[in-house]
Amino acid sequence: MIENNSPESFQETRKYLNELVLKYADKSMKRFFSLDAQVYQDGALPSKTKELLGLVASLVLRCDDCIKYHLSQCKDAGVSDAELTETISIGLIVGGSITIPHIRSAIEFWDALK
Repeated sequence: MIENNSPESFQETRKYLNELVLKYADKSMKRFFSLDAQVYQDGALPSKTKELLGLVASLVLRCDDCIKYHLSQCKDAGVSDAELTETISIGLIVGGSITIPHIRSAIEFWDALK
């Protein structure tokens, strides 16, 4: 990877920072973190679909950390390259050309996950 930000490094950093945030978090923050985890579980929509939706939202909002997180979850959920490409296409249509730099990084990260 160009930025020397491997999937392993991203996961390690994310875990460390989440633990640090939760060390100082009040009840409201802890509830939000819990809700975030719960909403991506299987329900009327399978968790795989929810992760793809999260990826589109993250692309549109241009949150690189969120994109990497959802890409990792998508890989774990068994998302195929074709499913990922269609999902990213939706993010591009909704978010416009400003998402292209984030898409480049997302594809690089996806490739490293594999």
